[in-house]
Amino acid sequence: MAFSITHHKPILVVPAKATPLETKHLSDIDDQGSTHFQMPTILFYKYNSSIEGKDPAKYIKDGLSKTLVFYYPLAGRIIEGPNKKLLVNCNGEGILFVEADANIELDKLGDSIKPPCPYLDILIHNVPGSDGIIGCPLLLVQVTRFSSGGFAVGIRLNHTMMDAYGLKMFLTALSEFIQGASTPTIFPVWERELLNARSPPCITCTHPEYDEPIESRNAWKFLEDNLVQKSFFFGNKEIEAIKNQVSPNHSQSTKFELLVAFLWKYRTIALGLHPEEIVRLTYIVNVRGKSLKFELPRGYYGNAFVAPAIVSKAGLLCSSPLLYAVELVKKVKDHMNEEYIRSVADLMVIKGRPELSKSWNFVVSDNRSAGFDEVDFGWGKPIFGGVPKAISFISFCVPVKNDKGEKGILIAISLPPLAMEKFQEVVYKMTFKNVEGVNIISKI
Repeated sequence: MAFSITHHKPILVVPAKATPLETKHLSDIDDQGSTHFQMPTILFYKYNSSIEGKDPAKYIKDGLSKTLVFYYPLAGRIIEGPNKKLLVNCNGEGILFVEADANIELDKLGDSIKPPCPYLDILIHNVPGSDGIIGCPLLLVQVTRFSSGGFAVGIRLNHTMMDAYGLKMFLTALSEFIQGASTPTIFPVWERELLNARSPPCITCTHPEYDEPIESRNAWKFLEDNLVQKSFFFGNKEIEAIKNQVSPNHSQSTKFELLVAFLWKYRTIALGLHPEEIVRLTYIVNVRGKSLKFELPRGYYGNAFVAPAIVSKAGLLCSSPLLYAVELVKKVKDHMNEEYIRSVADLMVIKGRPELSKSWNFVVSDNRSAGFDEVDFGWGKPIFGGVPKAISFISFCVPVKNDKGEKGILIAISLPPLAMEKFQEVVYKMTFKNVEGVNIISKI
């Protein structure tokens, strides 16, 4: 659907009070090569008659100014130190804020507000010169008012500063200030040294997620500029269909384990790779998880994740029962511990902060519990809140309801066009063929 948005002149929002002028170090987990990008998030809110006449842009802008008093490093700029180590110059320069008005009612957008949202470029306006890592604003917030009274909050975050958990903390504090609080319920904690490399650094675990054969990398680069995105909804019936492909002895596998194993296998089949080609499944593991026995302060808002990889030959993965992939997923999860986390931080220092392997790698981030769908600025909870698209080979699981009101997981996936056609066919055949009311949201 074609519609237009009028963007007002961008402004810088600074902390409401004076904040410390200092330089802060990012952790070695913050400063991974794979966090050096801008992460988008979008929240959509329906019209609320109980707060008629209140301009969401004004309230959010004022709330941001108050929130930045406590999260003042976000008002600074990234600078580069010795050995390309990233630091934060806490200079209070401010974050970017954009007001915008759309000439359409929010309801008219329908399912297009869900990933992969085709309106991302106008709902998160790329202010010229603002999208770099060094010397650029660390946060951009755009409030778009729809003609119905509904609005969208588009957020673009320099990922080196924090992860989804940290952004949710920030947005929760923002919502508290908008609704009259004088301090946040949870005070932010910096303490990035907790996730720094050891002295001396020592890689003690295997990390195939950073291995990158040159031939495979070049093959992926050739395809990367021609990817298409489509989203797939997996409710209880679809997950049950996947579970039925696995023996009863593995009925205790989680939904996420079953789903990512399934997607990895059939995505690889769709790519049609040589049987000897090495493929990877990489998924994001939150360090804050109790199972890792790694304790961080409650208010720690920096990046706190690792990304272990599962490796297989393409031919073996494609020809084996789904149970093969499920067992690989469970095996890697069992090996996550504090030593692995320390080893990742050490690897960053020793190997010059490498990026995750791109070649034939499927990276999945489980954002179902991130809480973006719970952020209430006073207008109620969003009708959708989360990462609005896949980013190259990285996909995000977000919680949604389909058009029948059934809760499930929506995941956007990027593939070359012919591979996407094949992937759609096999996914339909394996999970949706005998499930009524399946909702596959497809957009290019």
